[in-house]
Amino acid sequence: MKILNEIRTAIIMLLCLSGPMVVFGQQDPIYSQYIFNMQTVNPAYVGSWQTMGFVALNREQWLGITGHPTTQTFSFQTPIVNQNVGIGLDLLIDKLGSERRVMVGANYSYRISIDETTSLRFGLKAGFTNYSNNLPTLQPFPDGLPDPILQSAITSKFMPNIGTGLFLSTSKYYLSLSLPKLFETKINANSGYSSKMSEAREYYFLGGIVFNISDNLKFKPTFMTKSAVGSPFQYDLSANFLLAEKLWLGGVYRSGDAIGAVAQWIVNNRLRIGYAVDFTMTDLRHYHNGVHELMLSYEIAFIKKVYTSPRYF
Repeated sequence: MKILNEIRTAIIMLLCLSGPMVVFGQQDPIYSQYIFNMQTVNPAYVGSWQTMGFVALNREQWLGITGHPTTQTFSFQTPIVNQNVGIGLDLLIDKLGSERRVMVGANYSYRISIDETTSLRFGLKAGFTNYSNNLPTLQPFPDGLPDPILQSAITSKFMPNIGTGLFLSTSKYYLSLSLPKLFETKINANSGYSSKMSEAREYYFLGGIVFNISDNLKFKPTFMTKSAVGSPFQYDLSANFLLAEKLWLGGVYRSGDAIGAVAQWIVNNRLRIGYAVDFTMTDLRHYHNGVHELMLSYEIAFIKKVYTSPRYF
């Protein structure tokens, strides 16, 4: 009952701090293993591991389709100054056909203790996106001639941005609220024939809780919502089980898109290996060979942890 009251209070706090929010859908790359690393969407998450951590992730979406989306992320985080401050870096490379985005972000968080087990982190992100779309190389006509309109299209643009977030957590549950990109940027073709919205404000609200079913079995339900102006509201729901503190097994549902399976093997206190597969629910499922995601994380514990319990998120 006590933990439910804490969660209820935490939700009210985060909603009050968030201010007004427009509710629409997703623009940035999506992940099925967000439950194990929220750094790319919330700068306040850095330092929460209480260890120096490295994460690499590769996502191959709609395999078998030419120019299918691919995403690679690399992130680093560490706590400093008695763990009240966390810093981190993340690099994201997202490709779709001729379109390519390279996103780099520097993250900072500051931790405030609410009580003996609960902390609230405030986060800031500063970075940039280097957008490129080599349209002049495309040959849409059978005779191999280039499209004259595409020859005048923009091929690259540099876009700086900043973001912010909140991360409330104990060893058993968390709530995350963030706006990783504050500035909106519109890319216009040089010819004036077309325009493309490349950067949009996108709001994230995430949460999860761990239930101790037995000494060798824990249950962790989680959720994530994403909203952006001009796109439909999207949410993810997951149910995950931890077996003998060694193996996470679970399932994910993504609204209007896919269902998936997630597994993570905790090799030891430092190394974790994760894999996820998505099964598309739209008609596109007939034309590709699935969506696959591989994640590797490594931690270095160079300072004493505040919490003695294992890390569940």
